[in-house]
Amino acid sequence: MSHNYLSSNTMKTLTHLDLLTMKQRGEKIACLTAYDASFSGLIDAAGCEVILVGDSLGMVIQGNSTTLPVKVDDMIYHTRCVTKTSKCALVIADLPFMTYATPEFAAQNAVRLIQDGGAQMVKLEGAKIDVIEFLTTQGICVCGHLGLLPQFIHQLGGYKVQGKLAQAAEKLLADALAVQNAGATLLILECVPADLARKITESLTIPVIGIGAGNGCDGQVLVVYDMLGISTGKRPRFSKDFLSDTNSIESALKNYVQAVKSGEFPTVQHSF
Repeated sequence: MSHNYLSSNTMKTLTHLDLLTMKQRGEKIACLTAYDASFSGLIDAAGCEVILVGDSLGMVIQGNSTTLPVKVDDMIYHTRCVTKTSKCALVIADLPFMTYATPEFAAQNAVRLIQDGGAQMVKLEGAKIDVIEFLTTQGICVCGHLGLLPQFIHQLGGYKVQGKLAQAAEKLLADALAVQNAGATLLILECVPADLARKITESLTIPVIGIGAGNGCDGQVLVVYDMLGISTGKRPRFSKDFLSDTNSIESALKNYVQAVKSGEFPTVQHSF
């Protein structure tokens, strides 16, 4: 999908190669979720390099207790809303629960997110190596997701920190390397001990974005409603309310980007 260059300052839409350059330079990558045009425009203007259209919309938009009920059509609709107003940020869309059970099925659904939704990259949970390899050979950019996997919530038995024991930590590192070797160009690590997340980040050549994974990752992502303090449920420990210090959503978003860039966020209290 071709993107128009911004007329105002000739900034182009970022690609995974730009994020790779940032990692190599030691520059932190700021990422937030968005599910609509208004937030997307504000997040883009605040300087976030990545916008994630997460299946977290199942909880924060639709009011479900998990992400499992989210359909591909939901993701396409919200991704299309987001890509209408994002000018510079790389837009990633989640493949929802059970939409990538086989490589072919994954490709069909990924194509819809790209062609109909306008996503530049799709994200999938777990070390689905065969799926990642197949998608990347078809020219589809893939973001991996390891650690706490919300789509596996019934199997995991709750939203818990992953990789605390030595054996689990070794498997997470091995999975991360396998995901990278399969062709993924980005990885999200969720709810992983900070030391392990740092080790994985240093072991990989692709950028690693953390959420509840400490300060040693190449970047950070939060659910935008969590960092504005407007989620209906309990705000996760790894999140921070950036709106409480200012009376402006725009300022809160800019403060978040600045805090990620400077390494001020996350602190130890937001880590495991």
